[in-house]
Amino acid sequence: MKRTTHTDIFKGRTVLIVTKHEKEKVIAPILEKWLGVKCVVDKKFDTDILGTFSGERKRTDDPLTTARKKCMMALEQSKYDLALASEGSFGSHPSIFFAPADDEILLLIDKKNNLEIFSRELTTATNFNTKQISSLSELTDFAKEVKFPSHGLILRKSKTDYSIIYKENPNRNKLITHFNHILQTNGSVYVETDMRAMNNPTRMKVIKTATKKLAKKSLSFCPNCNTPGFSITEVISGLPCSLCETPTRSTLSYLYTCSKCDYKKEKKYPNKKRNEEPMYCDRCNP
Repeated sequence: MKRTTHTDIFKGRTVLIVTKHEKEKVIAPILEKWLGVKCVVDKKFDTDILGTFSGERKRTDDPLTTARKKCMMALEQSKYDLALASEGSFGSHPSIFFAPADDEILLLIDKKNNLEIFSRELTTATNFNTKQISSLSELTDFAKEVKFPSHGLILRKSKTDYSIIYKENPNRNKLITHFNHILQTNGSVYVETDMRAMNNPTRMKVIKTATKKLAKKSLSFCPNCNTPGFSITEVISGLPCSLCETPTRSTLSYLYTCSKCDYKKEKKYPNKKRNEEPMYCDRCNP
């Protein structure tokens, strides 16, 4: 049987990138180079209908479901059968306590081949922050900390009050004007980092990393059915200690799984180590 390649699956097709925040600037060059596709954006499709970062429209679904809805809704309104959407979440890191994190999900949906491929990038490389402030000096300190004006800021009355909201603050003068307007009527101002991709270069870099992961995953084919997206679904610990041979917490193998036929393959010693140093052994170094 002839082996399927990325040329057969993707080359020459058009990917609809579902975004209104210019994510195509980092996504398109990677997909076009790696997968041989052409990328387009539908400027009329408003992704904010499924939720906004500033909260005036709540996101009701988890990030993956939201990305899937973006793809399916956009595909229904277009002539294409291949779409990609991303969804970011910001807050405390799940394991590094008190550290802010950016959790990016990218999803590629191929209606023609009934296929979904997704990638995830979780990182502390983010300027995500919020604060209720009441003085210009506090605003200046906050703006400097979060890299304004290269990174945007959003102003409103409070975390839950959206009656006045300023999202476009391209320079210090405009920022101060908007800040004083809210301060005079409210006494304090809620300031937050603008996490929309086009106003946040740090987030753009994370999306770029997630896109490379997605492209790499799209070029990994199942040995059983040749479906793209064959990837790591489980990290198995148990690398033996070099002194006592007791299984340690270090990685012994990766388990790859096909999303189509559920074929599984275990790859041992992915870090090119067959045993672990005793200092990392719970028995030798309790």
